[in-house]
Amino acid sequence: MEFMMSDELLGTFVPVFVYWFYSGLYVILDGKAMDKYRLHTRVEEDAKNLVSKTTVVKGVLIQQAFQIAVSLSLFTIISNESGTVKPQPSLMVVVVQFLVAMFVMDTWQYFIHRYMHINKFLYKHVHSKHHTLVVPYAFGALYNHPLEGLLLDTVGGALSFLVTGMTPRTGIFFFSFATIKTVDDHCGVWLPGNILHLFFSNNSAYHDVHHQLYGSKYNFSQPFFVMWDKILGTYMPYSLETRKEGGFEARPIKKD
Repeated sequence: MEFMMSDELLGTFVPVFVYWFYSGLYVILDGKAMDKYRLHTRVEEDAKNLVSKTTVVKGVLIQQAFQIAVSLSLFTIISNESGTVKPQPSLMVVVVQFLVAMFVMDTWQYFIHRYMHINKFLYKHVHSKHHTLVVPYAFGALYNHPLEGLLLDTVGGALSFLVTGMTPRTGIFFFSFATIKTVDDHCGVWLPGNILHLFFSNNSAYHDVHHQLYGSKYNFSQPFFVMWDKILGTYMPYSLETRKEGGFEARPIKKD
């Protein structure tokens, strides 16, 4: 008997698989040869990060459990009772939906993320959990307080899906891509030839600036573009400098 999995189930679970697969690649490659591409030394990572990697894995799995529950609930609510599958639109329509979804997700995440830094209660009790990783790494990308994961990532994703009217099949690819982008932004390395850096200036170095104390009030944009930071004056430019110990450093450029 052939086992068929619906697009709704694939759209729910494939991004979770992509998260661990893609971040796992960074773990596998994280040998001595990678030190020349790191944005922080291993000593800095051990000294500055306030939680163990075991705790991070558990925290991410909890967030993904919430994400799965909300996704399945959303698909149940919007599902067609007749059981008919929504037809897949043309490639041009899918491209437009991708672009609009990226704009919606970026807009939602920028303002919620920034507010979590402005509101002292939310920062102390919610968002500060993510910033216990001063030196980000790939599989810590979704290490958040469950409330933050719900508001920032899950609701933002749901809005992107609903506003654009994309099909569950398109959603599989969009959310998988958004997951790859989020993991890459937190990977903590600057790999030469990274194709994502050709299209997005919101990258691992850009987001690393935000995770440092001097950049905590800047570079809120995620995961795709930097437009809201530039429009609203929270953009902190940086230069990528080579460290004597090896690797790179995203050094902020002071504004005039």
